[in-house]
Amino acid sequence: MTVLPQGKITEEALKKFQERVGIQLRIDRQNELASRESILAWVRGIGDTNPLWRDEEYAAKSCYGKLAAPPSWLYSVFITYVQQGLPGVHAFHSGNDWEFYKPILVGDVIKPVCTFIGFDEKPSKFAGKMIMEYQDSKYYNQKDELIAKTGSWLVRVERAATAKTGKYSKIELPHPWKEEELKKVEEDILKEKERGSEPRYWEDVNEGEELPPVIKGPLGQTDELAFFGGLSAPTVMAHRMALTYYDTHPTWAFRDPATFAKEPIAGVHWNLEAAKSAGLPFCYDIGIQRQSWLIHLLTNWIGDDGWIKTNYAEYRFFVYLSDVVWFRGKVTKKYVDKNGEYCVDIDTSAINQRGEETMPGHSTVILPSRDSGTSPIKKRITA
Repeated sequence: MTVLPQGKITEEALKKFQERVGIQLRIDRQNELASRESILAWVRGIGDTNPLWRDEEYAAKSCYGKLAAPPSWLYSVFITYVQQGLPGVHAFHSGNDWEFYKPILVGDVIKPVCTFIGFDEKPSKFAGKMIMEYQDSKYYNQKDELIAKTGSWLVRVERAATAKTGKYSKIELPHPWKEEELKKVEEDILKEKERGSEPRYWEDVNEGEELPPVIKGPLGQTDELAFFGGLSAPTVMAHRMALTYYDTHPTWAFRDPATFAKEPIAGVHWNLEAAKSAGLPFCYDIGIQRQSWLIHLLTNWIGDDGWIKTNYAEYRFFVYLSDVVWFRGKVTKKYVDKNGEYCVDIDTSAINQRGEETMPGHSTVILPSRDSGTSPIKKRITA
């Protein structure tokens, strides 16, 4: 059954899309205040138990001096992309390339700015015709300091063409887990530990060292609901407010054949008919959700005194409800950069139970140095 609006990638549509290149996009901000409540909602939504984000007394004794937000919290201010133009043509967010400059502390007010910088038309085995869309986003605090910036890219495809190819139709979903397999996954998840207040010094890190994994799954509907709650997604609303919005943006909603209610296009992440209408066999995760899990891996490893300098990831395979993903990292290089900071390069992976690399990436972190006495956090708070 076709549920979602079905748009076409036509020459006329692309001409109108081209006219938008270079413009600063309108943003419906989800959060702007880094309040204790918004930070708590976010870390609950990604399953990050680090007390630095949750415990005010603990955070007051840290190098931050107060409650902080993980870098991924910026997704809850603005999700790094806006699905503008090409109405009815589906958008799959495909990656982010982050640079982080300043910490986010409780009480900070964040302003995002997003620019549509261009697109390419490419052939696709997945959907016949594909548009790669590129955007740049920047985040500023109340002092007009640049907190972070990121490049993002999206795949834009016709929903009908995607469904017709049936590329993912041979995957058995939900995954046929055995009880003993699930027990092992859950036992390993409960073994997860954050480094916390014990500094990880640069001098103690070795090239080739592997990060303890962070495991997410089996992914369920409550995981998605918790994430959307922390995200404060601007298109998830109710009743008259929702209908007013859909009346203005008719291609951003669909009528659920089971309940007859109008639902947001984001329903592909929890509504099976919507997901199938987008050409997928099952509901699936959100790219920014998966990259937030990756950032969780890194903050666990670097501890409270470490800093994520850059974080790059490409979303290659879908993560479906019932999937489990193992996030891992391996140290590839350690060095002192031109700014005198003690850096570690890490290759990262996100592999599911089918052995698929769902999100290859790489990051650079900065660690405190025992020998020099430097602290990347103190430097960024006092700068």
